[in-house]
Amino acid sequence: MSTNDTSNESVITSYALAPARTIDAGGITYAYRELGPKGGIPVVFFVHLAGTLDNWDPRIVDAIAQNRHVITFDNRGVGASTGDVPDDVEAMADDAYTFIRALGFDTIDIFSFSLGGMVAQDLVVKHPELVRKLVLTGTGPRGGKDMDKVVGVTYYDILRATLTRSDPKEFLFFNRNATGKPAAKAFIKRLHERTVDRDTDMPLKGFRTQLKAIQKYGRSAPSDLSKLTQPTLIANGDNDRMVPSVLSEDLHRRIKNSTLVIYPDSGHGGIFQFHEKFAPVAAEFLAG
Repeated sequence: MSTNDTSNESVITSYALAPARTIDAGGITYAYRELGPKGGIPVVFFVHLAGTLDNWDPRIVDAIAQNRHVITFDNRGVGASTGDVPDDVEAMADDAYTFIRALGFDTIDIFSFSLGGMVAQDLVVKHPELVRKLVLTGTGPRGGKDMDKVVGVTYYDILRATLTRSDPKEFLFFNRNATGKPAAKAFIKRLHERTVDRDTDMPLKGFRTQLKAIQKYGRSAPSDLSKLTQPTLIANGDNDRMVPSVLSEDLHRRIKNSTLVIYPDSGHGGIFQFHEKFAPVAAEFLAG
């Protein structure tokens, strides 16, 4: 059972104030947050490599939570959730399924970013009946070209960030130019708007295991995405160094009922740099 009764609470639509909750399922305690009006189909957010509950841009979460029940969660071994991170994306999808079913949902919408988008694809391929609508951002398909190079780029940018005492996301998610640098600083600042009850950081071992899983995903046989019938919104920046932007175009070709949005002069975190444009697009797509 969930740890909190929410029946008498007023509706919270600010991610900075979303209550932290836990639920036990399959021997794992999953940490999650929820906000927005209850009832109807929830939007479940699938986070990126090394991401925890504190890594979602509140400008995007809040925009969707105005009218939708939003759930963010730490998958197994991530943040405040117990257990060990699996070294396989499909196993991460199985854990996500366990979590969602434990909450009692049989239909959800998914908002995903980066590694979260890979997990989301594996989930929807295995359990197509679970997902009504799909948002895939900064991600690519299983077996996609150069997907396995994520690991090298990640370590290189972490080194660059360490040398300049910056957050690695400033290098990994944004262009290092006159538009990218201030967008990066603004994004990192937004991630710290929540001041109480923050999540546990990702342990280094779990981070390395996630990288291993991404590499395996990149080198494995492609999934048959032609089976996907869900309306799908695909978005990225035009210069994604982590998960090359061409992979978003590849996804768009493979998923029949999909829309592709590419933002100019932006990288892996294009949706965060262009949150003022993207948040309403995502909210409208998920509203239908």
